[in-house]
Amino acid sequence: MQKQIKRFKVRSVSAVVASFLIAHAAWAVDPFTVRDIRVEGLQRVEPGTIFASLPFRVGETYNDDKGAGAIRALFGLGLFKDVRLEVSGDVLVVIVEERPTVADVDFVGAKEFDKEVLKKALREIGLTDGRPFDKALADRAEQELKRQYINRSLYGAEVVTTVTPIERNRVNVTFSVTEGDVAKIKEIRIVGNKVFSESTLRGLFDLDTGGWLSWYTKSDRYSRAKLNADIETLRSYYLTRGYLEFKVDSTQVAISPNKQDISVTINVTEGERFTVSGVKLEGNFLEREDEFKSLVTIKPGEPYNADQVAQTVKAFVEYYGSFGFAFAKVDAQPEIDRTNNRVAFVLQGEPSRRAYVRRINISGNNRTRDEVVRREFRQFEASWYDGDKIRLSRDRVDRLGFFTEVNIDTQEVPGTPDQVDLNLAVVEKPTGNLQLGAGFSSADRLSLVFGFKQENAFGTGNYLGLEVNTGKYNRQLVLSTVDPYFTNDGISRTIDVYTRTSRPYSSQIGVVNTDYELKTTGASVRFGVPFSEVDTVYFGGGLEQIDISGTNLPAVYQTYVNTFGAKSNSVPLTIGWSRDERDSAIVPTKGRFQRVYGDWGVAGDARFLRTNYQFQQYIPLNKQFTIALNTELGWGKGLNGQPFPVFKNFYSGGLGSVRGYEPGTLGPRDSQDNSIGGPKKITLNAEILAPFPGAGNDRTLRLFGFVDAGNVFGENEKYDLGELRSSVGFGVSWISPLGPLRLAFAHPMNKKPTDKIQRLQFQIGTSF
Repeated sequence: MQKQIKRFKVRSVSAVVASFLIAHAAWAVDPFTVRDIRVEGLQRVEPGTIFASLPFRVGETYNDDKGAGAIRALFGLGLFKDVRLEVSGDVLVVIVEERPTVADVDFVGAKEFDKEVLKKALREIGLTDGRPFDKALADRAEQELKRQYINRSLYGAEVVTTVTPIERNRVNVTFSVTEGDVAKIKEIRIVGNKVFSESTLRGLFDLDTGGWLSWYTKSDRYSRAKLNADIETLRSYYLTRGYLEFKVDSTQVAISPNKQDISVTINVTEGERFTVSGVKLEGNFLEREDEFKSLVTIKPGEPYNADQVAQTVKAFVEYYGSFGFAFAKVDAQPEIDRTNNRVAFVLQGEPSRRAYVRRINISGNNRTRDEVVRREFRQFEASWYDGDKIRLSRDRVDRLGFFTEVNIDTQEVPGTPDQVDLNLAVVEKPTGNLQLGAGFSSADRLSLVFGFKQENAFGTGNYLGLEVNTGKYNRQLVLSTVDPYFTNDGISRTIDVYTRTSRPYSSQIGVVNTDYELKTTGASVRFGVPFSEVDTVYFGGGLEQIDISGTNLPAVYQTYVNTFGAKSNSVPLTIGWSRDERDSAIVPTKGRFQRVYGDWGVAGDARFLRTNYQFQQYIPLNKQFTIALNTELGWGKGLNGQPFPVFKNFYSGGLGSVRGYEPGTLGPRDSQDNSIGGPKKITLNAEILAPFPGAGNDRTLRLFGFVDAGNVFGENEKYDLGELRSSVGFGVSWISPLGPLRLAFAHPMNKKPTDKIQRLQFQIGTSF
């Protein structure tokens, strides 16, 4: 009898429906042993993907349950829009219809975002070139695009998806965007406040109802994240002023029917103001109660301050950590006396168990090499957990300047109670810096300064810099490189190669029979030895050649030629020290910076000694205002009876010294009215930085007012404070994409008739 052929066919749009149909009695297939499996309909998917997903193999028994499982598994791959199983005798045929593949994703009408930003957002949800496509994925993509626009306060944005089939079962996906107008905050209300005025509280917020600079700050664009941050600022404002039971009851955000205007209402309950009555310690403090008490910043008799409580708890946890107790718990329990509006705190401490670090994991350093980050760590793997070393490691990585965010998270090792892993997450930032400067004077007219710096060249942590001055009468080319870990123990090496050429002022104005050029060419190497986490000592040496050429030299240069020759060499040694305790190198708001360096000409034609000291102090007045102070002193002297080399003179005037005067024009002059600088220098600067009107609390754009004073003096002159030139003025500071830009307008206060004035000056890449 001819063998009867049984055929079973299921067509389904989902694994659940397919499973139901297979299980139904009308479609049942008697179990049989599979002799062969064939796959039909494949275009790009590998057959191995199908076979790996089937719950049975050749030689095994097939039944309805396994068929349903096979369909569920194949649909679960997300690669097919249709799956069928056909049984012919003891051969199983798997027939699939592949989902189309995305060939290209494009956007029409998207102006608010760069297309690459939107493509990245869709890539994260699975819609990108080469991936399977279906309608559900398109719907998710539309919602994601709308979410991106809502984050930019474009609530009226509309997205329409167009899918165009092309050859080889591929599709082009186009999103047509109608962005609409930006929804702006028209009103911010704070309800329930009695102690502080509504205007005072709104002034704490980064969000506002807009001003003439809102196009730059975008502070009138609603953002839930920014609102949450402002609410936390509001809460902190009350909690640091004694209002222990302050709370935000609710927050309502309403948008107008035309999706253009947003109103924000914050309801608060202030509560009563509490005074701290006392602090006591309970628990296990490692028999070091006195040491822990010295860390308490909560002050009895003063209003409750949440920051003081948080600082004390943090200090206790960190102090526990310095003894290896990574899991210490400290709880500040308030004992509230509402009758007298007083509160006492009980600091409950429990060190828990001691632990050591098993592994340090680093993530986010896509460009920076692992070793660049790891060599900054003072906490080592397989060593006892040390909170001080971990914090120090984090700060050292942050001070590299390569990352916008540096965070360390402690994670317990499952099944091992005395081990932890440290997870360091960083977010890299561009480390290239372009510096541009310009000045206008009657001499040089327009002079430009160009500089390129790469602080993390090729991800090695090494510095590479190039400075070029294109002035017609003052030119320079400087190439610098720094290897911060020239040795494994952190000694740095700096190499400078430079050439500087200047044509003095008399040459510029066409003095008869006066045409000469001053050229300095040299190279130096310097090493930096870290003596502490903030202190570094530098030492090194170099070789310089000085060439004076031309006719009718001014007296000061003729004296130099008579003493050292038209071409002379010097071998200066360098030694210095720096201490940097600022909170930021670009936008410091607090901290101190000091630097001392000296050059000593020990060999060659010129023998001299030159020293320079710089001191900076930043004092925060509040969140918005900062006072910045700068002092710089210079001194030099010729040795062995020789005059101080004119090429080593200090100069003053312009940005970086005394604003309002042409750069380098203050101090001694020769008989032909050339500015020749001097071996003695004083510079004094004071600034107050304030928010730019309309920019809110944005720190990247600020106004500053300043007072400058300074001058340089000749070798045979004394420091004379009465001869200091001074100026007052104001300016704008902007952290631009090219670096810090400062534009200053200065009014010289005690100028002399011979002084050269330059009231308006700007530069990118400088402070003070």
